Amino acid sequence: MGILSLGMVLIAAMVPPIPQPPEYHQFADRRSYFGIPNFFNVTSNLAFLFVGIAGLSFLLWSCLSSRYNSFIELRERWPYLILFLSVAVTGIGSAYYHLAPDNSRLVWDRLPIAVAIMALLSAALTERVGLRVGLRLLPMLVAMGAVSVTHWYWSEQQGAGNLNFYIVVQFYSILLIVLLAMFFPSQYTRGADIYLVFAWYGAAKLAEVADREIYDLGHLISGHTAKHVLAAIGAYWILRMLKKRKSLAGELHASYRSL
Repeated sequence: MGILSLGMVLIAAMVPPIPQPPEYHQFADRRSYFGIPNFFNVTSNLAFLFVGIAGLSFLLWSCLSSRYNSFIELRERWPYLILFLSVAVTGIGSAYYHLAPDNSRLVWDRLPIAVAIMALLSAALTERVGLRVGLRLLPMLVAMGAVSVTHWYWSEQQGAGNLNFYIVVQFYSILLIVLLAMFFPSQYTRGADIYLVFAWYGAAKLAEVADREIYDLGHLISGHTAKHVLAAIGAYWILRMLKKRKSLAGELHASYRSL
């Protein structure tokens, strides 16, 4: 995986820069209601805010209650705390962006999303490779996600937009999580739920691409609004997984504690 990671970084550095499309901010549904421009693209971000708050509330409650057996050690909550905090902040940052879409506001949409994905990667490493490995890498991964967004914005400010590192960090991290799920057993039940999380995320990306086509079906909802809802469901599926899962006993899983 280390060789694959290095290869992906080299590819991002060597291939021609992928610029931000000029038409990126031109969304299909620009209707205003109650004085709110781009009403549905703005208000659909409430789904992220609700899921993020629900996730943070669950993590706090699970510390105080014996009802859930979602974590073997309290330290394992850290990646999920950052993840659900980022999901909640995405609801705020994305709403802010959609009020008046431009690159400077898009930073506050993309930044928490990148951090959330890196926190999920840390969680996967913690639960499937080793507790110490995942937690030690958490600050580095979060920083990497943040740098990928700031690098893109800096390149835009220089007049030569480059999305390469942002794309690699986001989609390679997802690929790595899937590979971990395939080849490293989880210490918990519900390990396969991660595939459903990414199925929802994949559906969200497809809806984003079909923004205009979905909107033209009846002018009820646009693809971008649907993207927000579908991605929020994906985040909720992580919360659902945590609520339902149980720890697996056994020497194999106990051995991960020492890694």
